[in-house]
Amino acid sequence: MHLDGHGLYLRVQASKKDTLQVSKSWLLRWGSGGRNTMGFGRFPEIGLADARALAADAMQKVALGIDPRAQRDDARRKVQIQQDTLTFREACKQYIEKESPAWKNVKHEQQWNSTLETYALPILGDKTVEVISLKDVLSVLEPIWNIKNETATRVRSRLENILDWAITHGHRTSDNPARWKGRLEHALPAINKRQRVKHHPALSYRDLPDFLNQIKMMNSLSARALEFTILTACRTNEVIGARWEEIDLEKDVWTIPKERMKAGVEQLVPISKPANKLLKKLKEFSGSKYVFQSDFIRKEQHISNMAMLLLLKRMNRQDITVHGFRSTFRDWGAEQTEFAREVLEHALSHRLADGAEAAYQRGTMLDKRRELMNAWGGYCFSK
Repeated sequence: MHLDGHGLYLRVQASKKDTLQVSKSWLLRWGSGGRNTMGFGRFPEIGLADARALAADAMQKVALGIDPRAQRDDARRKVQIQQDTLTFREACKQYIEKESPAWKNVKHEQQWNSTLETYALPILGDKTVEVISLKDVLSVLEPIWNIKNETATRVRSRLENILDWAITHGHRTSDNPARWKGRLEHALPAINKRQRVKHHPALSYRDLPDFLNQIKMMNSLSARALEFTILTACRTNEVIGARWEEIDLEKDVWTIPKERMKAGVEQLVPISKPANKLLKKLKEFSGSKYVFQSDFIRKEQHISNMAMLLLLKRMNRQDITVHGFRSTFRDWGAEQTEFAREVLEHALSHRLADGAEAAYQRGTMLDKRRELMNAWGGYCFSK
C-alpha cells in the first residue's frame, strides 16, 4: 500500500497465478483506524489526477455526514433497476401465474385479468414497474372511484399487490404508490358502504333520441363506441374488446366470449338494423382486429375503458354514466313496451331464476331479443 495523502492509497498486489505480475488499484480509507474503505478502480485506467479528484469529492461527503460508498452503491442499484425492462403488463402476467394456483375459485383469475385489462393495462401496461408513479395510479383510479366504487377498490388492491411483488423481486426501488395507508388516502375520498350501493346515474329514455343525435354529429371512435354501447345495451368491457371475428353481419349476431362476460357465460347479442349500419361503416375503415381500435397508430389495441366516460365529460354530462344507459334501456322496455321481463333481463345478460332461465333459453329466445333490440334501435333514432 502506497499512501498518496488524505487517505488515498495505491494498492499493489501480486497476481495469484503469476507472482511476477502485479495489479494496481486506488483505495480510499477514512474513519478511526481507516475502517471505512472505497475503491476507485485500476491504475493506469484511473490516473493519479482522477483518483485525487474522486477522493476529494468522497471526503467532502464524509465531512457532511454522507457515506460516499453507500451513496455510490445505491446509485448503481437504481441505474440497474432503471435498465430493467419489466413492464407492468409482464408483471401482471408473472404475478397471476404465481398466485393463481392457490386461488380456490377459477373465476377469480378471470376477474383479475378482466379488471386489469379493462382499467389498468391501457394506461400502465407499457410502463416499466420502476417508473409507475402516484400520478399514474390516480389516472387509473380517479375516473372510476366515485361511480364504480366496488370495482375501483378491487383495482386498487390488485395494483398494490402487483407492485409489492415487483418491489420484493427487485424490479422497483421506491415505495408502493397504490398503497392506501399513507398514500392514496390523502388523494382519494374514502368510500363508505352507503356510497357503494349507489346506482349509476342514468339518462331518462325520453331524452335519449336527442342525446344520440348529438353523438351522431361527433366524429370519433369513442362516440361510435358509445352509440354501439347504447344500441346493444352492453357493458363497457364487452364493447371495447369487441373483435370483428365475433360479429356476423349476415346473421346479425354478435357472439361475446365468456371471458368478457360478467357472468362468465358466452352471450349472443342480436344486432339491430341501426347497429348493423354502424358496424358496416366502421368496417370500411378498420385495419384492426378490434372494432373500436385505439387509434390509427396503435391498431392492435382497443380503445381505453375510459374513452366513453371522457367523451361524456367533454360534453359536460357528468350527470350520467356509460353504465347508466343499461338502466335507460331497462326503463324504456318496462314502461314503453310489452316485452316480457325475462326478455329484457336476458338482453342485459342478467341471470334469472333457474326455471324461467331454462324456458327462455329454448326456442325463439334469440328471435324475441332481436325483436326487442330492433324496437330499441328504432326508438333511439326516432327524432
